[in-house]
Amino acid sequence: MKRWSPSYPLALIIALIALMPVVVLISLASDSPQLFDARNLEILSNTLALMVFTAGGAVLIGVPLALLTAYVRLPWGKFWLVLLASPLAIPSYIGAFTLYAAFGPGGEIEQLTGLTTPSFDGLFGSSVVMALYTYPFVMLTVRASLLSLDASLVYAARTLGMSLLGSLWSVVLPRITNGIAAGALLAAMYALSDFGTPAILGLDTFTRMIYVEYNSFGLSQAAMLSLQLLVIVGLILFLESRVKGTHERPGKSLTLWPGKLRTSAMLLASLPVIALSILLPLAVFCIWLWREGAGNFELVYAWNSAYAAFFAAIATVIFALPVAQAAISGKFGRLMERVSYLGFGVPGIVMGTALVYVGLQLSFLYQTLALLVLAYVMRFLPLAVGSIRSTSERLDPSLVKAARLLGASRKEAFRRITLPLSIRGIVAGAALVFLEVMRELPATLILSPLDFETLATYLWRVYEAGYFGQAAIPGLLLVVISALAMAIMFYGERWNQTDIIEEEPSLS
Repeated sequence: MKRWSPSYPLALIIALIALMPVVVLISLASDSPQLFDARNLEILSNTLALMVFTAGGAVLIGVPLALLTAYVRLPWGKFWLVLLASPLAIPSYIGAFTLYAAFGPGGEIEQLTGLTTPSFDGLFGSSVVMALYTYPFVMLTVRASLLSLDASLVYAARTLGMSLLGSLWSVVLPRITNGIAAGALLAAMYALSDFGTPAILGLDTFTRMIYVEYNSFGLSQAAMLSLQLLVIVGLILFLESRVKGTHERPGKSLTLWPGKLRTSAMLLASLPVIALSILLPLAVFCIWLWREGAGNFELVYAWNSAYAAFFAAIATVIFALPVAQAAISGKFGRLMERVSYLGFGVPGIVMGTALVYVGLQLSFLYQTLALLVLAYVMRFLPLAVGSIRSTSERLDPSLVKAARLLGASRKEAFRRITLPLSIRGIVAGAALVFLEVMRELPATLILSPLDFETLATYLWRVYEAGYFGQAAIPGLLLVVISALAMAIMFYGERWNQTDIIEEEPSLS
């Protein structure tokens, strides 16, 4: 009989902790006076409209950019790829905040140029911001699909007289629909769970109304809204699980060598996206910094963010180690791993609502850093588990077997063999969690201790008070942190393995 891994009991406990928010929300929602009313219908309509427009916008922007970065031989190709993928790592509330301040009557653009621009708010503004910060999901998934395709069918179509655009439309596009669907569903998922963008731009979605109910002491109604949101999130996750990858025989990828004029035109066409998602937020923050200086910003906000993130990273790695070991050990461990991923699908505002109730029942936890760190652990545990597991899976199992044959116990073999060789994944996972926590907003708003301000919550308070100029330093710091997060993600996942192959045949 096969022995169970010693990591299973700990993994089971962690999986049960990950299930706790859903159980708490069901209990809380049972006290809600009503299940669904006319107001809910409006919230549902706004949320679904935002989700659909975000996914549609992300596809419209992401697919052409995927073709550009996958098939066209660009000067400084890696630079353009990183630049176009950068919005993925920037919190969308940064973009919403700066675009809201830049456009409209009295906005920064009107103050600088005298030109009146339309306001950037409501469903239109939220959809544009979301599309600008989620199109990299589509671009990266579609690009991976494109690079895995054999170009021989395109060559055949061109030989038979089909134009290049016709070949891409008729031969390539039908083979990457799964990649497009996967990216669009990720963008839709982001739109469903995001709190900052609809809140700043005044769109009543589930996340915004959960926060409003929480501030009005309507915890049971907030829980009911949270459960309704989780139903939609579950549906999106189910659809995402049904999307299959492309299975084709590997072959040579397509490479295009357009002239300088065409290359310049294609890059110019992508500049509005870069300008709105990256350059404009940076410019607005720099203008505020030049005009108003540091304002009332205190370094303690950055310090609070850093040490909360540090404790969260350490705790998350400790939780992740047994889950990752269990996932490698067998089917039961993989099931526990899947359950622990639940927290990553739960929006931060929903997680915060559930843990507030836990804090009210366990008064020694209420409004403490420990409860906040627990929320971070449950939200970002999959990041650490994935990183540690991917490193551990590559270890040679004969090393552990040799140690066991030489008399080492399981614990000693883990401590002296597995743990040191997994340290790279542990550090990468901890770094990812640290950076994600530094910019997390909704759960921090609800669960942070009294007088505990972080960079993200200070930015939110500044927005609420209308002192936009004081957001310069925290905004710039969050952008830098986001850039670091993206660098770790890219290098951690060895994204450059899918880069353009130098010796490919070309079409023009």
